Formats: sequence, C-alpha cells, structure tokens
Amino acid sequence: MSNEILIARENGVLTITINRPERKNALTPAMYQAMAEALASAQEDAAVRAVLLRGHAEIFTAGNDIEDFLKSPPTGGDSPVIHFLRTISTFEKPLVAAVAGAAIGVGTTLLLHCDMVYVADTARFAMPFAQLGLCPEAASSLLLPRVAGYQGAAEKLLLGETFDAAEAHRMGFVNRVLPAAELDAFVSAQLAKLVALPAASLRVTKALMKRASEHEIKTQISEESVHFGTRLLAPEAREAFTAFLEKRKPDFRQFD
Repeated sequence: MSNEILIARENGVLTITINRPERKNALTPAMYQAMAEALASAQEDAAVRAVLLRGHAEIFTAGNDIEDFLKSPPTGGDSPVIHFLRTISTFEKPLVAAVAGAAIGVGTTLLLHCDMVYVADTARFAMPFAQLGLCPEAASSLLLPRVAGYQGAAEKLLLGETFDAAEAHRMGFVNRVLPAAELDAFVSAQLAKLVALPAASLRVTKALMKRASEHEIKTQISEESVHFGTRLLAPEAREAFTAFLEKRKPDFRQFD
C-alpha cells in the first residue's frame, strides 16, 4: 500500500490518514484505491469497530490531483475514484472525519458520507466543480441540497466559492467546530465512545438511517460519474485545468 495513504489500527479504530502534504494531499487513483481497500478491510475485520478519516494539521486534501486528471482522466464507471465513492457510501460501520485546513472538491463531498464530521476552526471548504468545467460528484448533487437546502447547496455548487468552518456547521454537514489544538483529543474521545458501544447496534442504527436513500445515492453516483467523465473531456475543462497549471484565470467566453 502506498505511503501516501497511512493505515493504523489501535483500540478498535482503523485510522486512514491522507499523507501527501508536499502536494497538498491531492488525491491520485492509487490513493483512492488504497482508501477503498482499507474501508473494505475494515468492513470485514470484527476488531475494527469504527473508522477515522483524517489529513494533516495544515490540510485535509486539495481534492483531485489536476496534473493526474489531465494525463489520465477517470472517465469509466470502474475507475478508482468511483470505486472509493461507492465503498464509502455503503460502509456499514461508524465513520468519523477529522478535518483541519483546506478540504477541496471531493475533500468536501466525501464528508457527506461520514457519520460524524469534526473540524478545526482552520478548516476551509469548496466544491469548485463548475469553475473547472465539471459537475458535482460523490452524490453531492443529491445529498447537499438535503442537508443545506436547495439554495444553500446551489450557491456552493454553482459558484464553487470557498467557505469557512462556521458556515459548514450552519449548513449542517459538520457536527462541531473546535480550536485546532483541541481537534484530535476531542475526536479520539468520540471514537472511544463509539468503540465502547455494541457494534451490532451501531451497524443496525446506521443501516436504518441510510436505507431510504441507499438506492438514490447509488444511482446518483453513477449518473454524476457519466456526466463528470464527459465534462472532463470537454474543452471547458481542458481550459480550466490548463489555466490552473499556468496560474492564470480561465477564459470561458469562447464556449456556449
């Protein structure tokens, strides 16, 4: 397994750490695959009673690696990113996220599949898919309106602008905002509570909460992935990615 994704097991908790700080924790296909495999392993391991997903104190993840996207766009339904999204969306055990610093793109949308999300006051969020000529993913076009209301979700998904931890909390997909120095200790305490509870009861409770939307989420991930793959190959995305690498503003005036 790549050292860009660190896996640790301790006291009933499997911790997945995104570990590519030199590239702002930008995600590659190998990293998605490693996280999907870790979740699948945790699903089958009776000793794992909860999972923690975290980044570093300075950054959670900058989202997808743009250079990697340009070289090998994930246009298929069986790509590592889609495999990861399907795995996290159907994971049956408690899944907790600890977020500090930037959580961009999928760094924000994957949080919609976590059961508890705790963030440092340094956390910043953005879903700049439209800015990149793309469309939402991770069933965020379904889940975010349900959490934040249509207008709240539309503002974030259409404009793609950055927002802070306090606004994420008001929108409803963050449980609590903590001082950065207190985040790890608080999350550890919450995980200890989960580990001490009956594992079967937690799984059944989670399943009951998610059952009504299970099919919708699966369908939405698949539909979004089709449009996302198409948009990745469109000239608007090429212009957006090229402009990003060239450190300039994209010019979309040439496109309808």
